[in-house]
Amino acid sequence: MEEEAQVSNTLRKALLIVNCFILAIGNCGGPLIMRLYFVKGGKRIWFSSWLETGGWPINFIPLLISYFYRRKKQGPNTKLILMNYRIFIASAVIGVLTGLDDYLYAYGVAKLPVSTSAIVIASQLGFTALFAFFLVKQKFNAFSINSIVLLTLGSGVLALHTSSDRPEGESSKMYIMGFLMTLAAAALYGLILPMVELMYMKAKQAITYTLVLEIQLVMCLFATAFCTVGMIVNRDFQAIPREAKAYELGEKKYYLVVVWSGIIWQFFFLGAIGVIACASSLLSGIMIAVLLPVTEVFAVIFFSEKFQAEKGVALVLSLWGFVSYFYGEIKLEKKRKKKMSTNDEKNPPSNEPAELMMTPHVAPQNC
Repeated sequence: MEEEAQVSNTLRKALLIVNCFILAIGNCGGPLIMRLYFVKGGKRIWFSSWLETGGWPINFIPLLISYFYRRKKQGPNTKLILMNYRIFIASAVIGVLTGLDDYLYAYGVAKLPVSTSAIVIASQLGFTALFAFFLVKQKFNAFSINSIVLLTLGSGVLALHTSSDRPEGESSKMYIMGFLMTLAAAALYGLILPMVELMYMKAKQAITYTLVLEIQLVMCLFATAFCTVGMIVNRDFQAIPREAKAYELGEKKYYLVVVWSGIIWQFFFLGAIGVIACASSLLSGIMIAVLLPVTEVFAVIFFSEKFQAEKGVALVLSLWGFVSYFYGEIKLEKKRKKKMSTNDEKNPPSNEPAELMMTPHVAPQNC
C-alpha cells in the first residue's frame, strides 16, 4: 500500500509538471497570436473570442487514445464517457461563463498592447485567491498573502499611467475601455478557476485525467456556442472572407493565424484545469501570473512594444510575488516532512494492511 501511494504521488507530480508546461505554451502563445490577428488587420472581437475555445474538437484525439488504452486493459465493457450528469451540467455553466470571459479578454487585447494586458491579467490572482477562500476554503500563509498583494499591485501600477503606451491612433476612451474590460476578464476568470476546483470536490467520482479532458471539451463547447451567438448577431461569419483578403500578411496566413490561435488556446485551458486537478485553483492562478514576464518579453520582441518605467515596476512586483509564493511553499513542505517524520517515530507502522486513502481531485489516475 505504501508503494502504491508513492507511485500515485509520483504520477500526480509528473502530471502537474506536464500541465504546467502545457499551460506555459497556451498562456504565452495565446495572447501573442491573438494580438497578431488584431495588429495585422483583424477587427472582429467576437470572432477572436470564439477562437479562444473554438479548437475544442482537438480534444477528441487524446480522448480516443485514452479510450482504446482503457479498453485494452478493461475489456469491451469499458465506458466511452466517464462524465456523470452533475459534472456535465457544472461544466456547461462554467463553459458559458468562460465564453463571456473570452469576449471581455479579446476586447482588452484588441485595445491594449500585449505587455500591458498581460500585467493587468496578473490581477486575476487576487480575485482567484478571494473566490478560492469562499468557495473551496483555501488556506493562506504569510508568503501566499504577500504574493497575492504584490501581483495585484503590479497591475495597479499600470492604472496610474493608462495613457503612456496607448497604441497610435486610438482614443483615450477606447484605451480605458480596453483596460477595464481586461480587468473584468481577470475578475471573472478568477471566479472560474475556484469553480472548477469546487466541481472536482463535489463530483462524487474519481477525477482522472481522462475526465479532465472531457470537462475541457464540454466547457469549451459551451463557451464556443456562447461566442457563436455573438458572431451571428454581429455578422462576423459573413465578414471573415473579406477580412482574410484584406489581411496584411495575406489570405493564407490569415487562416494560418486563425487555426493556430484555436490550437494554442486549447493548451491554455487544458493546462489551467489540469493544474487545478493536480494541485489547486490558487496554484493555477499563480502559474498564469508567473508566466507574465515571458509574455512581456515576447511582446516587446515581436511587436516592438514600449517598455516604460511603470511596466518595469509592475514586472519586478510580479517576480517578487512569484518568489515569495514558492519560498513559502518550500518552507511549508519542509515543515510537513518534519512533522511526518516525528509522527512516524512516535507511531511505528503496523504490520496490518492499511487502506490507501487519497483525495480524488488531487490524484488523477488511469491517464
